[in-house]
Amino acid sequence: MHIIINDKGEILNFTITQANVDDRQPLKKERFLDKIYGKLFADKGYIGKDLMQMLFVDGVHLITSVRNNMKNSLMTMSDKILLRKRSVIETVNDALKNICQIEHSRHRSFGNFLVNIIAGLIAYSFLPKKPSIKYQTVKTNQITLF
Repeated sequence: MHIIINDKGEILNFTITQANVDDRQPLKKERFLDKIYGKLFADKGYIGKDLMQMLFVDGVHLITSVRNNMKNSLMTMSDKILLRKRSVIETVNDALKNICQIEHSRHRSFGNFLVNIIAGLIAYSFLPKKPSIKYQTVKTNQITLF
């Protein structure tokens, strides 16, 4: 299951793929990123020049950390800080599996599997406290020197 969340821990979109599908495949589908724009923080597995260019044309800026054998790229300090907060998605996955109980290995039918997934996602959306990122920017009139 691939999910996209915002900084408040709310699920914006999700898709379900088979285990043998590449993790980058859902990002290439138009429907998955239909209403998503802005910055998308991902892990090193999503690195790809073609994918980054395709997403950038659609209004999504894909930000990933750099692999060991790659050249460094310039990144703003706020992007570096938010890139370190990717663990929030793992916390959301943990809440979905343990609190909302979407991980079940012995479904008798495909319909039962889908009902269990959808019910877990709905239950997650009603949780009073979701994992989130407290991110605030301060706008000043001061001139920054580099």
